[in-house]
Amino acid sequence: MSTHVIIVEDEPLVARRLARMTQEALGAQSVKVEFAAGLEEATRLVGRAHDAVVLLDLNLAGADGFDILRRAIAEPFQVIVVSANVDRAVEAFELGVVDFVSKPFTAERLAKALQRATSGRREAGTPARFLAATLAGKVELIPIDSVVAVHGADDYSELETLDGPRHLHRKTLSALEQLLPVDFVRVHRSHIANLRHASRLVSDDSGRRQLLMRNGSLLPVSRTLAHQLEARLL
Repeated sequence: MSTHVIIVEDEPLVARRLARMTQEALGAQSVKVEFAAGLEEATRLVGRAHDAVVLLDLNLAGADGFDILRRAIAEPFQVIVVSANVDRAVEAFELGVVDFVSKPFTAERLAKALQRATSGRREAGTPARFLAATLAGKVELIPIDSVVAVHGADDYSELETLDGPRHLHRKTLSALEQLLPVDFVRVHRSHIANLRHASRLVSDDSGRRQLLMRNGSLLPVSRTLAHQLEARLL
């Protein structure tokens, strides 16, 4: 098993320490590490990354690492913020980071964050408030409250919003499931519903159960979840 790690850090000593601790934490896994010291280089690396873990500082020679974070949440990889700017932790979690490791950090704390990233688990705390879609090269932040459902689209996902259009997201359905609040429920292998926008369960002509959303959408529901959903929708 190989793990791709991108370290976005402008202090060389800290970057090398992060690389060493990452290698130690991931142990037997094969680890590929790349470094970026500034926004331009970081943008280039994350733009061509797939399934990577990004260790991101928020202060890059005076530039704001949140510029990278906003782009990163539209991409198919996990982000761990490693920063002394602890006052921005809530903001980072709202954008869907896996964890926020404050500086100075220990090997044990970094290892815990890396375990969360590689296992797909997000740190408990502030729920994500936004998802991101890339449109015409620009990142658009979409409030999670406006998302009616998320649909699987091969290696991507489609965000169905209240205003109608669907937005392509580069994370898989399973990856997004780790970021979404508890109101989002996997009702079918290819569909996640936001129960805040659910109306009721209905049956089609063949007796198969479907979840009617308040915008008129119908989502297929697996048989094993139908009774649980009925209870939650009462």
